[in-house]
This record gives sequence, structure tokens and C-alpha cells, in this order.
Amino acid sequence: MILVGIDDTDIPNSRGTNQLARRIVSEISEQWQCIRIVRHQLLFDPRVPYTSKNGSASIALELRSELSRSEVDAAEKKAATNSLLPTFRRLMMDDFIPGSDPGLCLLTETCPPEVINWGHRCQQEIVSTAEAYAIAEQTGLHLESLGGTEDGVIGALAAIGLATTENDGRIVQLGEWPEELSGPQSVAQINQRGVIVREVQSNSEITQGTIDVGKKLRPNLRDGSAVLFVERETQCASENYRAIKKP
Repeated sequence: MILVGIDDTDIPNSRGTNQLARRIVSEISEQWQCIRIVRHQLLFDPRVPYTSKNGSASIALELRSELSRSEVDAAEKKAATNSLLPTFRRLMMDDFIPGSDPGLCLLTETCPPEVINWGHRCQQEIVSTAEAYAIAEQTGLHLESLGGTEDGVIGALAAIGLATTENDGRIVQLGEWPEELSGPQSVAQINQRGVIVREVQSNSEITQGTIDVGKKLRPNLRDGSAVLFVERETQCASENYRAIKKP
């Protein structure tokens, strides 16, 4: 599996990083299958120059030939992986919005602990682009700015570290979801998307009933699984729930 971290640090009234990630995944879908796109919440602090809520995105990809064959020629995989960077770079620059500060990071091997630690730090404290570049150089990860102030490298690197934990963020796309789910949905429909439903207080699994997922289905990544946390609708029938938004 390949992990790509992006942070667009977009501008007001523009499409956000999540939409950019989904567009890129669609563009490369012939060769790469999307495992998941996850939005990671970073430090929400007025000292941080973000547009809305300071999030970055990780994209987990699998080469389609790896899914159809038990073994893949090493040269084939290397060539496909090497093509990812220029492809991501081109697609991000094609969609570049003046005033934004896009950053791009690529992980092809085991994630170093320093990068995981960086991800957690970015959720708790003010950090700098110089620190991000230093960690990337030390650990051998590819990290680059595609314009602006270069602040996007902070979130791009953080997305890689947080995605590696498989225990952080909200899932924007799981596999190759069809149309978005919104409003009231049965637990069975949500389960069919590969999403587990859990009651937020007890953490017990919900196996039947109706969930109001809101505008969009956005489960959390927890212990490597997609989990939608819910709470019971107190003024409705006992098997009616509503989705809870967790970072």
C-alpha cells in the first residue's frame, strides 16, 4: 500500500483539500485503486494560518495489478510508484488556486516513528515548515511544496504520520464508494459500505435501526476500520440514532 499526504491550505470560498483528493483519486483510478481517503484534524488555533478548520488529507492506494495477481513484478511496481509523484504534482498544479499553499508527501515503505510523532505534534502545538523538511530529509520521505508560503508541507507530512496509526481522522472515501449517503439510512445500508456502527458512549456495536448520517456519511478511522459513532435519538423510536462528528 502507498500513502500520499496532501494539504492544499486553500482559500475562502474555494473547493477544499477533501474535494481535491477525491478528484485526484478519480483521475488515477485506471491504474490505482483507492483504499481510503481520510481527513485529519490538525491544531485548531487562531495562530495557525488555515482557511477554515485546518485539516489535511491522506490517500491510501493499491496498484490494481496487485489486487488481480498474487505477485507483481518489482520493476512494474517501481515504475507505477515513480509515476505517482509527477501525476499528483500535475493534478494539484492544474487545480492550483492563487493564494493557496499546497504540499505533497509520499510514503512507500514503513512509516518512521518520527513521522507518526510529527502527526501528533501537529494536532497539539505550533510547528514550522523547517521542522517538517528536516524530518522528511532525516527519514527519507519525499516532501515538497507546490507553491505559496510552503505551509502545506506541514499538513502533508502530518497526514502520513496520522494515517499510519490507522486510528485517526474522518473517512472521506472508503474504497470506491458509489454515490454519497445522506439523511436517514438503515444500519444495513451503512454496513454494506464496509462501515461499523457503534454507540458513542458504550462503544457497543449497533446492528439494526435507522441512522441519520447528516449531509454526508463520514465515519472515523479507528483501529484500521471505518466506524460511525452514533447516539440514540431521545425523542424518537428506540432504534433511531444520529451520527456523531468526531475528529
